[in-house]
Amino acid sequence: MGRPQKKKRKPKSKLTAATADRHVLYGLSVQNVEAEIDFVDETFKHLRGRDAKSLREDFCGTANSAAEWVKRREDNLAIGVDLDTETLEWARAHTLPALAEEQQARVTLLERDVRDPGPEGIGCDIVLAMNFSYWLLNKRDDLVAYFRSVRESLGPDGLFFLDHYGGSDALTETTEDRELDGFTYVWDQDKYDPISGMMTAYIHFKFPDGTKMKKAFAYHWRHYTLPEVQDCLRDAGFAKVTVYWEGEDDDGEGDGVFSPAEEGDADPAFITYIVAQP
Repeated sequence: MGRPQKKKRKPKSKLTAATADRHVLYGLSVQNVEAEIDFVDETFKHLRGRDAKSLREDFCGTANSAAEWVKRREDNLAIGVDLDTETLEWARAHTLPALAEEQQARVTLLERDVRDPGPEGIGCDIVLAMNFSYWLLNKRDDLVAYFRSVRESLGPDGLFFLDHYGGSDALTETTEDRELDGFTYVWDQDKYDPISGMMTAYIHFKFPDGTKMKKAFAYHWRHYTLPEVQDCLRDAGFAKVTVYWEGEDDDGEGDGVFSPAEEGDADPAFITYIVAQP
């Protein structure tokens, strides 16, 4: 969900609002599961001294991260948890069939509340909550309860990975257009309430023939600041919470390398990773 990370994949044919699939466009414009799983896999091995085997993708949607995980090693297992029936059905019809048969057998999709994933979701090496999806829990007590349930469900040396979008631009009412191959992605921060922190945001898509897919995705969530998220994780019982900040290249742009940091730059817009250890 939300403001995109950089994406390079290309659609295979000319797109219009009538022919495009919003879930495919989301994957092309918002997600970069290859880089995400690179970070998760490498960080777990660095911190735990072994390869992770099992991964649970909370708020999984189309389960792209879960699918990427099982591609990495022949014994990797993935679980996706989400409450959205339509999106899970899309994942079963599109994401899973794109995998080899034996890879499909190592993915389990569950239509459940992430705060109660059931026995299948217990004991994983890694739990993910990416694309700021946890902001949907807009009451602080609910967020802490979710974080606590993750901590209690992790395996003995498991890790919890989240991402976060912050900076002054994150707290404004604005739109951002990004030209991609065959379509334009529009991130629309339509309304922000500084008292409650609640935000209404949309993703729209525009196409070369002039057609538009308006409000392809809608979000009504609370923008939690980075310090708030860290405090909530500690209140949920996590013993160590680390922010991984992105480095810069020679042009001052993000270089895609995230490292542990105690201080960050006052960038108008930034995306970070957070790693929580029980």
